[in-house]
Amino acid sequence: MMLDTPHPLETKGAPEDGDDLEVKEALANLEKSVDDRVKAAVDKAIAGQPTADEVKGLKAEIAALKRPGADDSDGEDPTETKSFWGFVRGGTEALEADERKALIVSDDTRGGFLAPEQFEAQLQKELVEISPIRAAARVTPTSAGRVTWPKRTGTITARWVGEKEDRSKTEPAYGQASLEVHEMAAYIDVSNWLLEDSAIDLASELAGDFAEEFGRLEGVAFTNGDGNKKPVGVLQDEAIKAIANGHAANLAPDALIALLYSLPATYRNRGSWMLNATTLATIRTLKDGDGRFLWQPSFQAGQPETILGRPVVEAVDMPDIDANETPILYGDFGVGYRIVDRVGLSILRDPYTVATEGLVRFHGRRRVGGGVVRPDAFRKLKMATS
Repeated sequence: MMLDTPHPLETKGAPEDGDDLEVKEALANLEKSVDDRVKAAVDKAIAGQPTADEVKGLKAEIAALKRPGADDSDGEDPTETKSFWGFVRGGTEALEADERKALIVSDDTRGGFLAPEQFEAQLQKELVEISPIRAAARVTPTSAGRVTWPKRTGTITARWVGEKEDRSKTEPAYGQASLEVHEMAAYIDVSNWLLEDSAIDLASELAGDFAEEFGRLEGVAFTNGDGNKKPVGVLQDEAIKAIANGHAANLAPDALIALLYSLPATYRNRGSWMLNATTLATIRTLKDGDGRFLWQPSFQAGQPETILGRPVVEAVDMPDIDANETPILYGDFGVGYRIVDRVGLSILRDPYTVATEGLVRFHGRRRVGGGVVRPDAFRKLKMATS
């Protein structure tokens, strides 16, 4: 479209000169920024010699096209990543380049309607705290439903002997230890409108939500799981020795010192404290017999705070200080607790089950096992019953 030729808006019956100049300037800018569909609409309007009211409407359309956030770089919507993003939005048949649009939600119960210029492409979420045992323990991948490994249950017994004295036969005892792999599952229904028009990277959000929820669920099991369709938690292993605190509600500094030094030096020197924030707040007030605080802050970036010189791991799933509870655990998690991963995060797209409701169902699953493999690498603090 050539704007340096006599313009139809300059002919008799056109709007006032001020309006004419303003529209010409806007059209000149629009020529460089909008896509072919908008250009065609402008040409059609000009060819019909619009009235003053039509020019006013055209100005409004131009202003809308120039709203903040509109893409005016090359007249085309940005090309988004393919693969899983396309899979989530339309299944395998839709694995093409997708357009990022404004978020439209079907009704107010799902969040209401957000106009494109009002939408911020960031999903606000509730905070989910996840137990850090996975980060502290040893994690092993597996391709089986159960992991079994040999375990030495007795040692060779050597003896002092004379020059010609008979040597007695001694043999170590070996057994087996095993961990079962369990499954976690969840599903979520997403409206077709949301999948088609979402301005957020919904694929990443779905994967993140599933991973977050499974992380929360396994964290609870790694701490307190009873082994029924779930891993056995470290606090549930009866083979771990308990150190008595001597009081039901007040922590005794001497009990913490006894707990620490009840472990063999090999485990003690590699061990960490595990407790929740409420217990940690209490320990920060405790002092030893010389008036020194048991807790010490980190003096170097990236290093953990310490209790009696050993690092602290804050775990939300540990119990509070209360009668008959075990609020504090100390040990070498890398040696003592094992996690086995059979299937990482797996997501299945089901477009049929709730299709009549305008929804697509996404199934998430994960298979994982866990348990204590060296009870002697841990000690736990036991509060009195009353």
